[in-house]
Amino acid sequence: MGPEERESRERTRANGASAVRRGSAERPRIRLDLPRTPRRTFLPEYDPEAFGRLSERIARFLGTGRFLVWMTATVIVWITWNVAAPGAWRFDRYPFIFLTLALSLQASYAAPLILLAQNRQADRDRIMQEQDRKQNERSIADTEYLTREVAALRMGLGEVATRDWIRSELQDVMRDLEQWQAVPVESDEHDR
Repeated sequence: MGPEERESRERTRANGASAVRRGSAERPRIRLDLPRTPRRTFLPEYDPEAFGRLSERIARFLGTGRFLVWMTATVIVWITWNVAAPGAWRFDRYPFIFLTLALSLQASYAAPLILLAQNRQADRDRIMQEQDRKQNERSIADTEYLTREVAALRMGLGEVATRDWIRSELQDVMRDLEQWQAVPVESDEHDR
C-alpha cells in the first residue's frame, strides 16, 4: 500500500464517504436523477405509437362494409379469372391454393393488428375510467362539502331573526302598549 492510497483512504474516512460513492478513476459516478443514455442497438428502431396508430387504422378498415365488398369482389374476380380465362393466363388453377394462401396470409396479419388495436383501445378506456373515477371522487367531495355548508347555514339561520318573527314580536309589543294605554290611569290623589 503506497502513500497515495493511504492518503486517499484517510480523505474518504475524514469525509465520511466510501470510495465507491465518491467514485474513482476507473468507474464514473452514475447519476440516478438522470435517465441513462440509450444503448446502440443493431436492430431496427420504430416508433411504437406510429405502429399502433397504423394498426388501428387497418383494424378500423377491416371492420367496415367497404372492406367486405372489396374482399368479396376480389375473390369473385380471382375465381372467375382462373376458371374462365384461357389456360395460359390462369395463374391459380382449380383448388385455388394461391387464393387460399393469400386469404390465410391476410387473416394471419389481420388478427394481431386487430388485437393490438383492441389493446390500445383498452388502455385508453382504462385511462378514461381512471379519470372518470377521480372526477367522481372530486364531485363527491364537493357535494359533501356543500352539504356540510348548507347544514351550517341552516343552523345559523335558525338563530337569526326573520322578518316574520320580528313582525310578530312587534305586534305583541303593540298589543301590550294598547292594553297599557287602555287601562285608566289613577289619579295621584288616590295614591296618597
